Amino acid sequence: MTDKQLTELHRMAALGRLLAGVVHEVSTPAAAILSNNQVLMKSLEKLEAAFGESPDAPGVARAKKIVGAIKPLAAVDRIACERIAAIVRSLKTVARTGDPELHKIDLNENIESALKLTQADFHRRIEVETEFGKLPEVECHPHLLSQVFLNLLMNAGQAIEGTGKIKVTTRLDGAEVVISIADTGHGIRDEDKEKVLNRGFTTKPVGEGTGLGLSIVKQIVTKGHCGTIGFESEAGKGTTFHVRIPVEQKKKGA
Repeated sequence: MTDKQLTELHRMAALGRLLAGVVHEVSTPAAAILSNNQVLMKSLEKLEAAFGESPDAPGVARAKKIVGAIKPLAAVDRIACERIAAIVRSLKTVARTGDPELHKIDLNENIESALKLTQADFHRRIEVETEFGKLPEVECHPHLLSQVFLNLLMNAGQAIEGTGKIKVTTRLDGAEVVISIADTGHGIRDEDKEKVLNRGFTTKPVGEGTGLGLSIVKQIVTKGHCGTIGFESEAGKGTTFHVRIPVEQKKKGA
C-alpha cells in the first residue's frame, strides 16, 4: 500500500473517531427529546379522554382547540426525532473504524445505513430505488464496506447534474453477494475507463476530491474482502458499479 493510501486510511480512521464522539453527543439529547415526546403524546391523549367525560365543563371547548393545535406539532417532533435516531444509527456503523475483527452482518441493512447518510446531500433531486435480494449474513468488516458504499453512492450522486436516479440492487450469486449501484449521470468516457480505479485519477475540478476515493474502494474490496469491483458505463447515459464479496472470508492458512 502506498504512502498516500495509508494517509487516506489514517484520515478515515480519524474521521471515524470524530464521528463516534459526535454520535455520543447527539444520541443522548435526541433520546431524551424522543422520550419526552412520548410522554407528551400520552398526556394529550389522556386530556382528550378527560374532555369526553366532561364535555360541557367550562373551558373544555377552548382546551380542545389548544390540544388539537399541539398534537400535530408533537407528531412532527416525533418524526424529526426518529429521523435523527436513524441517522445516528447509520453513523454508528460508519464510526466503527477501529474494529479489526470480521463480523457477520445483514448487508442490506449496511447499505440502507449508507443511503440514509446520503439523503441530506441528494436532497430531492435524486430518486433512489432499491431492489434487495434475500441474502445470507455476510462475513466482513462492516465499517470498511460502509466506506465503500458511501463512496460509490456519493460518486453516483455527483455524476448526476440536476435531477436523476440511483438504483441499488443486491443478489446472491453462488458463494458471493453482488451489489450493483447504477446512476443516470454523465457516464465515463472510453479513454478514462482504464484509469478510473487507479490512484490519483479524478475528473473532478481542482479542490474537489483527491483521486484516492475509488482506489481505496478497490483496496477494501479486493485486499480487505477477497472480492472484485468492476463497472460498465456509457458517456451521457450513466454508470453501474458492481461489487462482489464472498459470503465467507477465507481463513488464514486455509
